[in-house]
Amino acid sequence: MSEQVHVGSGANRTAEPEDLVAPRDDGSGTGKAPPARRDGTGRLGSVFWASIAVATVFVAWATLFTENLNRVTAASLDWVTASFGWSYLLITLAILVFLVSLAFSPIGRTRLGKDTDRPEFSNLAWLTMLLGAVMGIGLVSYGVAEPISHLAVPPHGLAEPNTPEAAVRALQYSYFDWGLHAWAIFAVFGLAIAYSTYRKGRRPLVSQLFRPFLGDRADGPIGKAIDVLSVFATLFGTATSLGLGALQINSGMGRLFGIPVDSVPQVLIIAAVTALFTLSAVTGIDRGIKWLSFVSGGLATVMFVFVLVMGPTVFLVNLYIESIGMWAGDFFRMSLQGAAFGDLEWMQGWTYFMLAWWVSWGAFVGIFLARISRGRTIRGFIAGVLTVPSVAFFTWFAVFGGTAIHVDLFQGGDIAAQTAADFGNAFFATLEHLPLSTATSVVAILLTVIFFVTSADSNTHVLGTLTSRGALDPRRPVLVLWGLITGLTAIVLMLAGGLDALQNTVIVTSLPFLVIIAGLSLALGRELVRDHRADNDNDKEKSDAAPRNP
Repeated sequence: MSEQVHVGSGANRTAEPEDLVAPRDDGSGTGKAPPARRDGTGRLGSVFWASIAVATVFVAWATLFTENLNRVTAASLDWVTASFGWSYLLITLAILVFLVSLAFSPIGRTRLGKDTDRPEFSNLAWLTMLLGAVMGIGLVSYGVAEPISHLAVPPHGLAEPNTPEAAVRALQYSYFDWGLHAWAIFAVFGLAIAYSTYRKGRRPLVSQLFRPFLGDRADGPIGKAIDVLSVFATLFGTATSLGLGALQINSGMGRLFGIPVDSVPQVLIIAAVTALFTLSAVTGIDRGIKWLSFVSGGLATVMFVFVLVMGPTVFLVNLYIESIGMWAGDFFRMSLQGAAFGDLEWMQGWTYFMLAWWVSWGAFVGIFLARISRGRTIRGFIAGVLTVPSVAFFTWFAVFGGTAIHVDLFQGGDIAAQTAADFGNAFFATLEHLPLSTATSVVAILLTVIFFVTSADSNTHVLGTLTSRGALDPRRPVLVLWGLITGLTAIVLMLAGGLDALQNTVIVTSLPFLVIIAGLSLALGRELVRDHRADNDNDKEKSDAAPRNP
């Protein structure tokens, strides 16, 4: 297969299904992939070898010169956030405005594929896979920890600690971190990949998204550099998630079974889960991940309803409504509030870290979204990705975080103090104030493990695709190697400094990729406008050429 499948630029000039190199299944069980055309696409090129070499150097650096790594990343963090922290805020807001404008424009009617294509999955299945395989770990890791942390230390000093106003602000900023800005990053990446692959017939590589600007140079050194940066953003984003998941599982098992909460069990947890998701990726067990997503979604729903009913229901409803109003009213102020007058450390721990984390997940989530979204309109894709997951996360944070807030404010609880001592304590400390705490804690651990495996499995396939010239089915040794490197990266970062090391590294490594996301957004906008104009001109020519009745 050639490096590029050349097709027409207009919306009606789409590639035939057999020409498309992106599958309908991303290795997450989302559907059966059409047969891949393999002449050349599975070969390992310079992107693979460069990525492996740099990843190996990083792991060796973190292992042999841990203190030096910590000093360098800490210094880099301060420089990146002080000098370019504003760029995370400005670029993500601009992308959000771009997507909303696109959805309401005539271009929004364009389908991600041929005009005759229709979605392969129902809306329910689509959204369930999206929520289960993309950001599930965050529900458990941050669903309580972030709101209760903001209650004790209100963002930007906007309220007195541990007050009703602080409770509203706590949820307001949790919505900001887990809402529209995160999903805008994912949506623009997914939209660009889907349009490029299903509409234009290109390979599912980040470099191919820049063809509107680079032309054939997207296959040269510039394009390969873009793909290597994509690999590293994805690698460190995944490693951060693995580390957070290990902290959460260790904390839960420590409270339930008395297992020590320290680096030894955390390393063992990462090793065990790495073996599990790597085995899944290379043996085809991944076909069941679609059903694991449904199982995890069902368990999460049952737990949500349980906490809503058994917790302070009326308080939660009132807090939800008030905090949504505060978030909506302050949306643009929050979107552009940086660290001009201090708060840099707080921004590093929360806003900048969260935005950097979403940026680092952009390639993985973008490819995943593209592979389950063929046939959807641009308008439907944007509306679904931006709104439904945001509302789901808002509601989850309000119920679980709100319950913890109620315990600390009105029941003399100390969940905020336990969270400050160990971030992984928050969720389980909250469940202990409700009936059946042992059973619900077991469910929470099970949820974390399922989310852990599904997202890491999919990430392994994405890393394999990015380093195999867009191959649909990367070779098993490639998948095994990326699974091992991902696990090793998470382990060395955990041993180097735990949560701080994970946060520092993901912020520093995401900055170059933020520039790539800004560039691909511009390239996508340019191509969409150009294709829309070409189609309008073609329609006008056909109309003018058509015979008219006398």
